[in-house]
Order: sequence, then C-alpha cells, then structure tokens
Amino acid sequence: MSELNIKYHNDFLKEVEENVEEGKWVKMCMQCGVCAGSCPLGPHWAHPPQELFMMVRAGKRAEVLGSDSMWMCTSCYNCVVRCPRKLPITQIMHGLATYSNQLGLTPKIQPTRDFSILFWKNCTRTGRVNELKLTLGLYFMDGFMAGIKKGWAMRGIGLGLVKAGRLNAFELLKGHVCKDQKGIRAMLNKAAEIEQRRKRPAV
Repeated sequence: MSELNIKYHNDFLKEVEENVEEGKWVKMCMQCGVCAGSCPLGPHWAHPPQELFMMVRAGKRAEVLGSDSMWMCTSCYNCVVRCPRKLPITQIMHGLATYSNQLGLTPKIQPTRDFSILFWKNCTRTGRVNELKLTLGLYFMDGFMAGIKKGWAMRGIGLGLVKAGRLNAFELLKGHVCKDQKGIRAMLNKAAEIEQRRKRPAV
C-alpha cells in the first residue's frame, strides 16, 4: 500500500515530534488562527498552519505529507511574532516540507521546493549565491523555450538595472565567493553527518 493511500496513522503526532524540526511544539497549538490571519499568503493556503497541526494530531499522515501547504511559507515570521504561545511555526512548516521531501511524498509539481533546491545547490558551491546562475536556473526551470520567454519579458527590468549601475555583467559572470572554501565544505559535511546521525534509529 502506498504512503498516500494510508488515510489515518495514529502514531503520526509522535512521528512528527521525532522527525520534524520543532515538531514537539505541534501539540501546543490552541487553534486560534492568528497564524493564518497574519500570513501574507493566508487566502491561498489549502491548509493554514493551525489546520495542518490539527491534522497532524488527528493522524492524517497522507493528507499532511502530501499537501503543498507547508511549501507556501515564505519565512516572513509574522506568525511566530503574533502567536500567543510563541510557537516556532515557521520552523515547523519548513520541517514538515523537508520531511515530506525526504519521504518522496511532495507533490510532483512544486515550484517552491524546486526553487529551494536550486538555491541551496547554488549557494553551497561557494558559500555565496551566484545571482546570474540562480536567475538562469529559475528562468529555465520549466524548459528552454519557457526560459527564453521569461528572459525576454524581464528585459526592461534588466536594462534598467544596467543603466542604474546596479547590474555589472563582469561581476555577475565572476560571481562572489567566500574566502574559506575548505571551511565551508567542512561545515556542510559536518552538518550532513549530524543530520544522518539524527535520522539513524537508536540501538
């Protein structure tokens, strides 16, 4: 039976507490809805945060992990600032998204996830984001012709940036890099090692 065909999973709250960043706080949500009302994308959520948290507590594993709602979070932290219980809602939403992605349950068409992966790969190569490569990757994410069309549509903005001296072609091609490349790689490798150790079941 596939993961998405499992309607209810009574141990789902425990699973979230053990595998999702800050997941232990889910049970503390009092369903006031302030998070949904504070979110700039509130009207566009299929399931606002407090609804997702209730679904977790109700054991609706497939519905939660197969949802695209947690990918809507833009990390503005309005919900965290206004939450009466000061729950780390942003971290939980990103944690649910990460966990869903690890299990392969994220919806196939998910632009936010695709951009997140693109951004992460870009910035971890040198420790700094290469704006040109990131922009090109974003434009051509949906194919060559789609990239050409997006680039052409944005030509006015690009020319405006060049005229204002905010866009330097040489700097874009060269990109910015951090000095201690070895240190960055060691830090990322250590973080990956800790993450793998955390996932490993206790003996």
